[in-house]
Amino acid sequence: MRWRDIKHKKNITTPTQKPKVQYAGFWSRTLAFITDVFMIGIPITIIIMIFFGYEQMQTAGFSDAMMQTQKAQEQAPNPVASIVQFTLFMTAFVLFWKITRQTPGMKMARIEIVDAGSFKSASYLQLIARFLSYFISLFLFGYLWGLMRRDKRMLHDLISHTAIINKPI
Repeated sequence: MRWRDIKHKKNITTPTQKPKVQYAGFWSRTLAFITDVFMIGIPITIIIMIFFGYEQMQTAGFSDAMMQTQKAQEQAPNPVASIVQFTLFMTAFVLFWKITRQTPGMKMARIEIVDAGSFKSASYLQLIARFLSYFISLFLFGYLWGLMRRDKRMLHDLISHTAIINKPI
């Protein structure tokens, strides 16, 4: 760069800075997740009940089978119903995250999901990895990692390279 250009402020490029964001806190994320379990889970439960009958609700579910609870050992879950339920949950969460960058609970908490590097919309692959890594976080206490990190990202955020930020007003 020439001195004349600096003196007349021509062609001076400034390094690009990341946008200033505020990461969402643990309690707002927890509130959003609990809200989503009910707002998304109740319609899915009704759909499962319609197609597989009320008896399906009395047997062990997908989460019981994953956790190997007593209920799963006594009343084995219907594998088809469990796969359908899991697929419906994953589809609902991933579509909400991709289309609006937030689920209903996240909208209530005024937070959204973004790519951790660019702070733009995350890809479908990242969002699917995020949903699947919820289970890894469950077993490894990954939900508590957000309490110890400055950026408040939890294990499933780190695996999928996503972040939850407060939505800009």
